[in-house]
Amino acid sequence: MTDRETLILAIDTSCDDTSAAVVKSGREILSNVVSSQAKIHSRFGGIVPELAS
Repeated sequence: MTDRETLILAIDTSCDDTSAAVVKSGREILSNVVSSQAKIHSRFGGIVPELAS
């Protein structure tokens, strides 16, 4: 990594999903992970707050 390269840690959360990524110089994705509760909520047709918490 040169002096000009920057690493960015991006974190995003919602009531049923959480994700994180590491991006180099704003252009190259080094890592990307997602944790989702979509399967849990899909059978109810939407988000169930008691399950999401």
